[in-house]
Amino acid sequence: MKNNINVGNRDTSLNVLIVEDEIILALAIELSLQKMGFDVCAIATSAPKAIAYTKEKKPNIILMDINLNKKETGIDAANVIWEKYKIPIIFLTSFSDDQTLKEAMVCQPYAYLIKPYRDEELKASINTAMHKHEYIFNIHEGEEKNNQNILYLEEGFTFDRSRSFLYKNDNKIELTTNENKFFDIITKNPGDITPFETLYAYIWREDAYNKGKFRTLLYRLRLKLGIDIFENMYERGYKIKIRKKCV
Repeated sequence: MKNNINVGNRDTSLNVLIVEDEIILALAIELSLQKMGFDVCAIATSAPKAIAYTKEKKPNIILMDINLNKKETGIDAANVIWEKYKIPIIFLTSFSDDQTLKEAMVCQPYAYLIKPYRDEELKASINTAMHKHEYIFNIHEGEEKNNQNILYLEEGFTFDRSRSFLYKNDNKIELTTNENKFFDIITKNPGDITPFETLYAYIWREDAYNKGKFRTLLYRLRLKLGIDIFENMYERGYKIKIRKKCV
């Protein structure tokens, strides 16, 4: 029975890269993984091959021996792989001394199994690592997506476009419906000038531009904010003032 994972909302068989310089042991691990329902995409016997196979085969997870009897260790390979590809790594090793553990932790392995280990331990470690990896990176993707909706303005103001919330130094400022509409439209293309007619039509849903009504809105908004975070661009329209450096 295949062990599947969810990738991009579809189930797919889990591909494992084995990094082990003792080929007989590597083949034994491969057989165990196949019995568990996993696929082995390749066996690497050195750090350079591990990095090359990672790029070529794109495994879902890597089982990495630390001592590869070469100049470069499994830790060296893991550091490069994690930095470039962010693929979960499980160390399989006979070493359990504090120094080896300390060096291994730098590349953020998802598990550390001491040889000899039971197949049940290996399977549990793989499944746990994949669930942990998916959970962590779903959160990071969500944070990144949310951060794209946060616009940093001058004078400590921020505007959350996803919720139409304006903040001053993390304190929410209550806006009227029309004030919210003003920020929604003027922050749609940050850095660009939004014409008066476009602003007016979006806020009031009227074609005929009423300069007096628009100026009243801006006057009240300036009083509420205590400062002008948007500027009149030579009678062409308005532009939001973006913070040049976020701190």
